[in-house]
Parts: sequence; C-alpha cells; structure tokens
Amino acid sequence: MSEDIQTIHSIEEFDQCIEKGITLVDFWASWCGPCRMQLPIIDALAKEWGGKVKIVKVNVDENQDLAVRFNVESIPALFLFKDGKVVQHYVGVQSAAVLSGALETAIA
Repeated sequence: MSEDIQTIHSIEEFDQCIEKGITLVDFWASWCGPCRMQLPIIDALAKEWGGKVKIVKVNVDENQDLAVRFNVESIPALFLFKDGKVVQHYVGVQSAAVLSGALETAIA
C-alpha cells in the first residue's frame, strides 16, 4: 500500500481527516476480493493526487461503528468528502478514470 494512503483506526481520527479539504475514503476488508482489486487503483490515485487530496482506508472489521454510520452494506465502498460532507459515493470496484473525474470535480 502506498505511503500516501492513511489508515484510519478511530472515529476521532476519521472525523479529523475528513473535516477539511477533499478526502477519498475506501471502506474495505482484508477478506474481500473486490477490495483487493480496488487497492492498486487506490494506490495509483494516492501517488497521482498526493498533496492535493487525502486518501484513507477504513477496515470495516476494525471500525464497525464507522461502517454503520455511513450505512456501508457492501464493500468496497468509496466515499468522497469535501469539507466534511459526502459529495460522491460508490459501491463496488471503481476505475481510476471514474475516481479521478470525481476528484477533479470536487477540487473545482
């Protein structure tokens, strides 16, 4: 996993992370095949967008309260936040093009 990706371990850490700016959050689990397919795409985005946006991962097995808070029923689930508010939400594996387009729109 890219060093540009932050792993969230608590609700407080999550809330601080999404509070300001653009943040892409990947809700995932280690046993999830599609999540493993999404990882290289997230890694590439982190390298491309590092410094402009925050990219974080939330393990749903370790952070069930956050998964419940955002009604995550299927993973991978990707949420794009702008200044603490959800501006996009995706379920299932997403292409780099889709996610880059969402990031560009959120920054504009």
